[in-house]
Amino acid sequence: MPMKSLIAALALVAGLMPGALLAQGCNHGDRQAQISCADGTAWDVATQSCVTVGS
Repeated sequence: MPMKSLIAALALVAGLMPGALLAQGCNHGDRQAQISCADGTAWDVATQSCVTVGS
């Protein structure tokens, strides 16, 4: 009987583990993507794209 209880407990923990790991959330707030635009353009935050720099 103790072996069945141990197996049942391990199965329960293994079933709950993915949810517990996902519940911690994403901790990548300190990283930002490196955006590079072509020569003569610059990143526009409002449109989230590279725009031509007028001269």
